[in-house]
Amino acid sequence: SPRAVLLLLSLLGLAAAGKLLVVPVDGSHWLSMREVLDILKQKGHEVVVVAPEVTMHIKPSKNFVMKRYPVPYTKEHLKAEFQAFFHFSFEQGSFLERLVKAYQGIKRITNFGVSSCGHLLQNKELIRYLEESKFDAILTDPVLLCGAILAKHLSLPSVYFLRGVPCGLDFDATQCPRPPSYVPRGFTQLTDHMIFLQRVKNLLHDIPDLFLCNFAFEPYSKLASEFLQQDLTVQDLLRQASVWLLRFDFVLEYPRPLMPNIIPIGGLNCAHKELSQ
Repeated sequence: SPRAVLLLLSLLGLAAAGKLLVVPVDGSHWLSMREVLDILKQKGHEVVVVAPEVTMHIKPSKNFVMKRYPVPYTKEHLKAEFQAFFHFSFEQGSFLERLVKAYQGIKRITNFGVSSCGHLLQNKELIRYLEESKFDAILTDPVLLCGAILAKHLSLPSVYFLRGVPCGLDFDATQCPRPPSYVPRGFTQLTDHMIFLQRVKNLLHDIPDLFLCNFAFEPYSKLASEFLQQDLTVQDLLRQASVWLLRFDFVLEYPRPLMPNIIPIGGLNCAHKELSQ
């Protein structure tokens, strides 16, 4: 009967809606993710965002529930560190000088991320709330690995929403090929058509990346191992992702292999607003 069909469709609508835990990263990462959360809310999903009390862009919204936790730094301090981190990218100097500045900048940002994550994991009241909330999945940006640690703790399927992970860790975690003779490394100004010497340069570019990423991500490995009471590496945390949503488009990127659970979603990098005439 029509009434029975209407009832079944109503139940189907309820079944389709889910409860999503979101652990975002501040800055431009969040501005893109917020657009997705607004659409998810419109489709009937319940969204809970966990963020530190001190942020630059992560603000409450009618489209999601905001859960905050205290951190030991001020907004002024956070803003100053972010500005210092991005400033070194535009400075001139020798390769060694730029490498040292990159080390210093990444170390400062890593300290902020690890400190914030540590205070989240030590917040027993908030962790208890997350454990009891029965989420269906977690959405996070793995450039900071706190969301991945929570996904492991809560045994939740995780969706990674990202522009990329430094040093090709996303390639390694998904076992995705990244041959240096074909896929150019970031900031090399090379294309996917390289002569022999350019391929050598592309290969050598990985060496400082390995050094920088070791200290940038290793603190998260230690944090996860202590919190989850088991030995975990960064790759262990990254490999648990069910889906990787990459915010790039092949029109703007070089050709590269992709694994089946990697989905390009080019265009989700800013809010779409109509321009005045």
